[in-house]
Formats: sequence, structure tokens, C-alpha cells
Amino acid sequence: MPRIAEVEKTPNPNAMKFILREPLTWGVAHSYDSVGEARGDALAEAIFDIEHVSSVFYVDHWITVTQDGDAEWASLLKKVAVPIREAPAAEEQSATFGAASSSLFDDESLSPADREKLMAISELLDERIRPFLQGDGGDLFIVGLKGNTLEVHYQGACGSCPSSMAGTLSSIESLVRQIDPNLEVVPV
Repeated sequence: MPRIAEVEKTPNPNAMKFILREPLTWGVAHSYDSVGEARGDALAEAIFDIEHVSSVFYVDHWITVTQDGDAEWASLLKKVAVPIREAPAAEEQSATFGAASSSLFDDESLSPADREKLMAISELLDERIRPFLQGDGGDLFIVGLKGNTLEVHYQGACGSCPSSMAGTLSSIESLVRQIDPNLEVVPV
């Protein structure tokens, strides 16, 4: 049962980040934008059962819960804390819980040049972008590369945050253009 060490505000006023004393996972991120996506994940389903919850994102020692903007955080925090405290810690879960899906880099339709480009982009994002997004209760992953369009998906607090969709996206695009000056970054 993970104990909550602290609760932090995020740049997104509709999202809160819960810092935990015990990990929920060992490096596998779980991101859900709807109750339908959360099917089979008992923790996410329990949180989505709480009125006004619109997304759940968790990895390792933290979980970010986003609401629809129609609830007061003071009462919502108390309700959300219950399933978090009741969730099994990572060491109590089976080895198959949250197994990672196949990697984008394993996509056989990618040319070797595109696979190399994606690896370089991913390394750059790991180094220069993701630590800041994770610090704010979110993250992003690369969905795909289609021609000169790099598709990314924001997770957690970043998924509905106006600064992610404007400032961060612009920064990401500037960075990836160091690898390929013709790339356009599109959030999906």
C-alpha cells in the first residue's frame, strides 16, 4: 500500500501530482485519458470511479490525476487519496502487471534512417524535455514519424495543460529540428 508523501500542484490547474513513498511500478508508465482505456487497471478504474476525474497517469513513485475543472480540489484530493493508498505497491504486483507494449522502434515499416532519427529524437527528449515534464506531473511519448511529421502524445498533467500545447511544443520542435530541420511536431 503506497503511502502518500506529499501532493504537489502542477502548472495545469486541473492536475495534481501525488508523490508516493513506495513505487506503484518499476519504470512502466500507465496513462489513461478515459475510463475505457483504464479497463483492467484496478487503480486507474477506482480513480475514474470518482466524479470529475478525466485522466490518470502514474509511474514509479508518483501519480498525476487530472479533473474536468468542475470540482474543488480540497474535497477531490481526499477521495482520490483512498484508492491510491489501497493500491498494491510495485513489489506486491505480479511481474506481468503493466508489461510494456511493443516499441515504436520495432516497427518494421520504418526505414533504417527513420529508426535512427527516432532514436536520436528520443535520446534528445529524454535528456532535455522529459525530466521537466515529469517534474510537473506529466510526460510525453513519441507516437510515430510520418514523413516530416513527428507525432507526440502528452501524458498526465501535460495532456490538457495550455503551456504544453504552446511553449513546450515549440521547444520540442526547435530541438528536433537540430536532428532534421524539416520536422514538424504535432500533438495527438
